[in-house]
Amino acid sequence: MRARSRVPPSSAAGRPVIEMWLADLAWPDVAQRAAAGAVLAVPLGSTEQHGPHLPLSTDTDLAVALCRRLASARPDVLIAPAVAYGSSDEHDGFPGTLSIGQAALEQLVVRLGRSATKTFRHVLFVSAHGGNAEPVGRAVERLRSRSRDVLVYQPRWEGEAHAGRHETAFQLAVDPGRVRMDRAVVGNTRPLAELMPQLRVNGVRTVSASGVLGDPTTATRADGDALLDTLAADLIRCVATWRAERVGRAEPAGGAG
Repeated sequence: MRARSRVPPSSAAGRPVIEMWLADLAWPDVAQRAAAGAVLAVPLGSTEQHGPHLPLSTDTDLAVALCRRLASARPDVLIAPAVAYGSSDEHDGFPGTLSIGQAALEQLVVRLGRSATKTFRHVLFVSAHGGNAEPVGRAVERLRSRSRDVLVYQPRWEGEAHAGRHETAFQLAVDPGRVRMDRAVVGNTRPLAELMPQLRVNGVRTVSASGVLGDPTTATRADGDALLDTLAADLIRCVATWRAERVGRAEPAGGAG
């Protein structure tokens, strides 16, 4: 967990550490960082079932972890408080799942983007829940159509789709105390493309009673470390390319709409 302090954080050498968390700053500090060209990174996740062994926050945890890796690599990045609600209707029927649906999520991202670009010229959404892809994509296009410099990054990997080996390994890497491997069970291991038609219409519960799509029982912390390293490196490359493309161009003016 991140420690909070009333005094400015310092490195071991006594030099001030550049704060990466927007919520820890006062408005004059934010104004200074924004004027210097800071990128606001907004983690987008979900609160939804991830099998009997993983926390409901798994998608949000991944989005935050990636933003943290990015901010550690780029001092021009500030991390906004995570949006922990997404489009998770396909997980209805599992206790604890909280979904706002596609329309509400799209509008939320549009409104949040409009507000953020009043302060920050560059806004990055890191969306780690697959069900958010379509509404977040539409929202970003709406923001770009009004000349806002906005990017969305959605981590992808080959393999099991939900609460299987990859997501379990990730949680073992970042917070193993929240993983109940004694509860991990093999779920539906058929390819996601085969399951998607039924899943979209009738929900995950009709294809997997446990909510697991894959086999989490083989997950290891080492696999999670490797996955996080790969995804973080990809995000850092994407942001570097995005920022490089803006060099020499006029900064977007933002505006209403």
